[in-house]
Amino acid sequence: MFLPEEGLLLRIFVGEDDSTDHMTLYEAIVMKARELNIAGATVLRGGMGFGASSRVHTSKILRLSEDLPIVIEIVDTEEKINSLLPYLDEVITGGMVTLEKVKILKYLPDRSR
Repeated sequence: MFLPEEGLLLRIFVGEDDSTDHMTLYEAIVMKARELNIAGATVLRGGMGFGASSRVHTSKILRLSEDLPIVIEIVDTEEKINSLLPYLDEVITGGMVTLEKVKILKYLPDRSR
């Protein structure tokens, strides 16, 4: 897949326990991105964070894995990213979505597999 030098970074902040259609929200978003033939997605699990509710979520021992923050990062062309936005409007009921212009330096498949 070829990507131009200029693209968009879509960053989605949700909770680990958020769900839709009997699956975790982050899994549903990644699967939708794949269905739309978007270049790729990465899910990052945070060790600590808080959002609009100001409730702190942490992985400390006494509160083991209590709805930890999840960040989904997706980079592709503006057109491809925009094709995912209506779906996000449907499934995200709490969280934050950001967009940034990015310069893509390299995007190659791992040919060692």
